[in-house]
Amino acid sequence: MTFIETVPEADATGAVQAMYDTDRRVFGDLPNFTRAYSHRPEVYAAWRALNGAIKGGMDLRRYELATIAAARRLRSSYCSLAHGSVLLNNEFVTPDALRSLMNGGNGAGLSDVDVAVIDLADKVADDATSVTQADIDRLREHGLSDTDITDVILAAAARSFFSKSLDALGVSPDAKYNDTLDPAVREALTVGRPIAAE
Repeated sequence: MTFIETVPEADATGAVQAMYDTDRRVFGDLPNFTRAYSHRPEVYAAWRALNGAIKGGMDLRRYELATIAAARRLRSSYCSLAHGSVLLNNEFVTPDALRSLMNGGNGAGLSDVDVAVIDLADKVADDATSVTQADIDRLREHGLSDTDITDVILAAAARSFFSKSLDALGVSPDAKYNDTLDPAVREALTVGRPIAAE
């Protein structure tokens, strides 16, 4: 599940126990990514606050599209599976559009503004120095404000921290994705580390 030894639930106390209890309530079980932060619960709390601040100012669909574009570029199976599931569960995209997006296409049925958001988030995750004024102007032409554009950039940049942390720690995506996703969608979203067996 991870390259490091994490704190078992039975041994958790204080801030680690509180973190475990909160995420078990939020997610219905204890995600592997939560366990990975068991040695630094204060960092996880700071991440949740940062991500919440970014997400709270954005349209949820736009946040999820920017996030999955960054996760795809970073080859983060965990984040692709998690945020792909959110996109599907909220009916923000169809399975076909999601598979297309994950395979490098623009995603069947996505609007021009969606594609521009995805392209910018992809650039931020890949090489932020490659972002140009033209990339920003493209989003302005689609009606996004400078605040909206900043939010897309922040979502992609924050995803880089979380995805890279999980992958460097060897965190496997939760086994539940083996049961909750259509096999073709699951395959498209598994862009890096394989899903945990159990």
